Amino acid sequence: MINTTRLFAITRKEAIQLRRDTKSLVLAFLLPIVLLLLLGYAITWDVEDIRTAVLDEDNSFRSRELIQAFRSAGYFRIESLLASPAEIAAALERRDAEIVLVIPADFSADLDAGRPAMLQAILDGSDANTASIILGYVQAIVATYAVEARAGGVEIRPLIGVESRVWYNEELKSRIMIVPGLIPVIMMIIAAMLTSLTIAREWERGTMEQLASTPVSRVEVVLGKLLPYLAIGFIDLIVATAIGILLFKVPFRGSPVLLLAMSFFFLVGALGLGMYISAVARSQLLATQMALVITFLPAYLLSGFMFSIDVMPRALRLISYLVPARYFLVVTRGIFLKGVGVEVLFLQGLFMVLFSIAGLTLAIRAFKKELR
Repeated sequence: MINTTRLFAITRKEAIQLRRDTKSLVLAFLLPIVLLLLLGYAITWDVEDIRTAVLDEDNSFRSRELIQAFRSAGYFRIESLLASPAEIAAALERRDAEIVLVIPADFSADLDAGRPAMLQAILDGSDANTASIILGYVQAIVATYAVEARAGGVEIRPLIGVESRVWYNEELKSRIMIVPGLIPVIMMIIAAMLTSLTIAREWERGTMEQLASTPVSRVEVVLGKLLPYLAIGFIDLIVATAIGILLFKVPFRGSPVLLLAMSFFFLVGALGLGMYISAVARSQLLATQMALVITFLPAYLLSGFMFSIDVMPRALRLISYLVPARYFLVVTRGIFLKGVGVEVLFLQGLFMVLFSIAGLTLAIRAFKKELR
């Protein structure tokens, strides 16, 4: 049976100790903001200012019109006009160009005759991800040009007509997807690192003897130490959400109450995991290092934030099921961008509940009042 008086006494003691610890306060409140701003601006999959070379063998009004369409798109910067095909390899090898557009000599003649006109795009594939994005831009610009040419009286008959519509991130800005994904990663790191210092600090400062002599139970100690950090976690979450909405212009289409409820279970699990690490390590330095390895690397690499889980090797896909940030990432993106409710996020919510139970159980079982 939990004694609320003893529980809140431990909570008050931890809050006072935390208030006097300037480094922990900086870690608690400043680091999440710095990480969100740094990673939010640094990580992007948008490709802009693409160095482009053009080999215009047609040199006609139609070919110049197409080149102007690439200039006007805002993604491509025409660096050079090549004189012959022999210059293509050198332009790509020296990285003078990331893409070379080759307009054949019969381009305008084919367009005016209503025949399919060819445009060759030669890309530097050393960065496959960037190359695929650039290729997508090229296809979109050519498709737009084809529509405008048809309106101008030139009939262009594609083999397949595609009409696309983008939901949830209409402008296809990577920042809109990245910022909601950063919140689970940052919350996992901060929560685990904060509580990873609590019990280890008691051992290093020699105050564990005083704590062991009190009648408080292991459950009361763990919950009492956890509550102040849970409050800090909610403050960090609210601040991160506000920065995402106000600074990064990320839409928030879902329920704030649902986000807070899901976050509660995630934070409890992460804080419990950090306290378990603290109880096992008994050293603040070792606990911090363990927390960083156990939380940051899996959350960053195996949650689906940086790399799609579907393309990972089977072994890593199986391991990713044990990464709580994988489920919370679905929650944040679903609530922010799609506005989905609990009927869609029920499974992820169930995993959050199980994670909170597992984190608390590990912390309680690992914490020993006995001195040895």
